Order: sequence, then C-alpha cells, then structure tokens
Amino acid sequence: MEGLKDKDGTVALSYPMLSKSNYTAWAMKMRAVMMAHEIWEEIEPTNTKALVDVKADRFVVAVIYQAIPEDILLAVVEKTSAKGVWDTVKMMCQGAERVKQAIVQTLKMELETRSMKETESMDDFSMTLIGLVINMRALGEIVDEYYVVKKLLRVVPSKFHQITSVMEQFGNIDEMTFEEAVGSLKAHEEKLKGHTEKSTG
Repeated sequence: MEGLKDKDGTVALSYPMLSKSNYTAWAMKMRAVMMAHEIWEEIEPTNTKALVDVKADRFVVAVIYQAIPEDILLAVVEKTSAKGVWDTVKMMCQGAERVKQAIVQTLKMELETRSMKETESMDDFSMTLIGLVINMRALGEIVDEYYVVKKLLRVVPSKFHQITSVMEQFGNIDEMTFEEAVGSLKAHEEKLKGHTEKSTG
C-alpha cells in the first residue's frame, strides 16, 4: 500500500508533533493524515479477520514514530504492530491527562476552600494563593484574574472588611490585578499595625 507521493514519486512525511498537552488534537490530525494515506485501516480495521498487510503496518509505525517525542518513542519501540504502538501512545497520553486533571481538581478545591487566618500576614497568604494559581495555569487551566481578586477579598479576616468594602464600592474589581488588590490590603495591614503599636505604647 502506497502513501501520498510528491511529484518526484517520494512519499511525503510531514506530521503533527505530539506534545504533553495536545493529544486529542494530535490524534485527530494523525487519523486524517493516515486516512489520506489510506493506511488508517491498520489502526482500525473494518475486517478484523483480514490478514495484516506487513508493509502497510510497518509504514504506519514509521509514520507514528515521525510524530512522537523521544521519551514516548522509547516506551513504544518494542511494540510489534502499528495498532500496538497507537494504543500505547493513547494509553500513556490519556493516563497523563487524567492525572493532570486530578491535580487541577485538587488545586481548585484548595483554592476554593482556603481562607486567611487572623494570625497570617497578607504577604504569606497572597503567596499561598498565587502559588496555587500559578500551578493551575502551568497545567493548562484558565484562572481569570478577577476570580482570584474576588476570592482574596472574600476570605480575608474581619480586620480587613473596612478596606474590602471601600475597594468593592469604589474600585473596578473586574479590572483590578491581584497585585493591586494585595497592595491595598497590605497598606491597610501596615496602618493597623501602626495603630496597634501606638495603643501598646
């Protein structure tokens, strides 16, 4: 079975490269490419009792090898059939995706339930929040800035309620950055510390 050929008669091998985050799109593109090459039958045979076309099967393996990174290549190199290679790549990527989603869900829950303690400083609490957000974004999750700002204003202790009320009434929360919100709260925190020191003195 021959693949698509250029004008000079050579087989054109140009395939999308698999990455850690694009398996679904990659698989769709590879399926389209292999269907165009008329070799998708080696992955999903319509007649399961038909004999394997060894030449076509080897060609499919070569096609997949061209489109996967070295770390995955090393994991599938011992597979003896195109379907075996394809299924192993699928299992590895979808397994990794499930693990990623589980981690994202854990981080989401932690972000949602985290509240600032009375004894906690604004520096420490804001670093904890932004750390969770950075980890979620690194895993491909979209976390809007306004959501993080609203979360911050919602979970600070009562000593910050005066400043959060002012910020919500007179500031544009939807356009405020996390750093701006933290800056305002830190300024209020320093003012409170000043009052406390005066009282103590």
